[in-house]
Amino acid sequence: MAEKSKDNVYYRNVNENPCNMCMPMGGILALKGIEQSMVIVHGSQGCSTYMRRHIAEHFNEPVDVGSSSLNEKGTIYGGEKNLRQALDNIMKVYHPALIGIVTTCLAETIGEDIERITGQYLIDREMEDFPIITASTPGYGGSHFEGYFFTLRRILMQLAEATEKNNKINIIIPNMSPADIREVKRILALMQIQYVLYPDFSNTLDRPFARPYTKMSDGGTKLADIKSMGGALATIQMGVTIEDAISPGKYLEEEFSVPLYNIAIPIGVEGTDAFFNTLVAITGKTIPENIKQERGRLLDGMIDSHKYNFQGRSVIFGEPEMVYAVTKTCVENGVFPAVVATGSQVGKLNELLIAAVADCPEKSKILIETDFSHIVAASKEAKVNIGIGPSDGRYLTEKGDISLVRLGFPIHDRVGGQRILSVGYTGTMMFLDRITNTLLENKYKSYRSSMYEKFYQQS
Repeated sequence: MAEKSKDNVYYRNVNENPCNMCMPMGGILALKGIEQSMVIVHGSQGCSTYMRRHIAEHFNEPVDVGSSSLNEKGTIYGGEKNLRQALDNIMKVYHPALIGIVTTCLAETIGEDIERITGQYLIDREMEDFPIITASTPGYGGSHFEGYFFTLRRILMQLAEATEKNNKINIIIPNMSPADIREVKRILALMQIQYVLYPDFSNTLDRPFARPYTKMSDGGTKLADIKSMGGALATIQMGVTIEDAISPGKYLEEEFSVPLYNIAIPIGVEGTDAFFNTLVAITGKTIPENIKQERGRLLDGMIDSHKYNFQGRSVIFGEPEMVYAVTKTCVENGVFPAVVATGSQVGKLNELLIAAVADCPEKSKILIETDFSHIVAASKEAKVNIGIGPSDGRYLTEKGDISLVRLGFPIHDRVGGQRILSVGYTGTMMFLDRITNTLLENKYKSYRSSMYEKFYQQS
């Protein structure tokens, strides 16, 4: 059952088939966006195997994740020996420039002090200058969404320095596809803006085929750039829903006085306009003519498809940042967000969603920290006819005959999740086409039989 609060917002109190993944999963994704980095999961072997497989199946790339392989003995007497052995093995096999350590429920429950263990390890190995990032990410501490941003903040806390001011803008991104990351970089290059994009797994988790195969892929945010983020002109953080306690942009603002601009993921006209307007406000640069043409083509496409989209009643689910951006885009295009859901524990999302759907003709049902059993039930009740979110939402199709537009992480039942483009004016047009064509497919699949039943069988 779900507990209802005001404004049609529901919080679950029983969890079955959750709409999220565990906190260390997000920590791994964040660390995979740093150059020449390796990750160790301090916990059981099964945890690292599950997370490695989950990420590899989405990105269709080999994903190496180390493990301290805690067993019964380590659980009772402590896992320091296992973690030190894991560090030795990673150093020997991969020769990384940075190692990130994320914890699991097991390590946190027995009270492992990973900062003390890694600090002593570096002293013993006479390599005090080597960066080892530690992040406390128990599965019960939050979802992969919180783990992602918390780990990004921890990296800055251990690497960012008070440096001379520079002309770069920090661009902090949520968990989006490599295609989306490349589009953000294309936009910044067109506007001739100097930037540090953090994190950048557009190549590390979607690299070109090459021989010979290397264990460590090129790409990722450079360590030198991370160290200089404290001297940036400003920070643009695509993170309007995240709490200050886990916000990397807020840390830079508080510790180094770097001005922070929080914006939504640039999907939709309003969301993408906000991104460009923020860039213009910070740098004083003008928007290139070809970008203006892309905006015009998006508006033209919205006009083309509006006569179909008004029939859409959507359920939108996934990570909070993506859910909010997609909800705004659906409202923009007349696709009524009948149900909006996330499995994460976020305080700002429900207020933002209430404002986003305020002008809709009906009230949307908002599910916070929910699971798919509640999402399916709410979708049936609201007569939803299209779903938008990760492929875990296949249950909507299986149990509710609701077609799914796949977006976000993870996508396991289709190829190319890492190549789905949805941001910017061009990405929004492609995303909108996917929604419209799904609605059209549903219409043409059944309209002959429904017309027959309506006009002939009754006569």
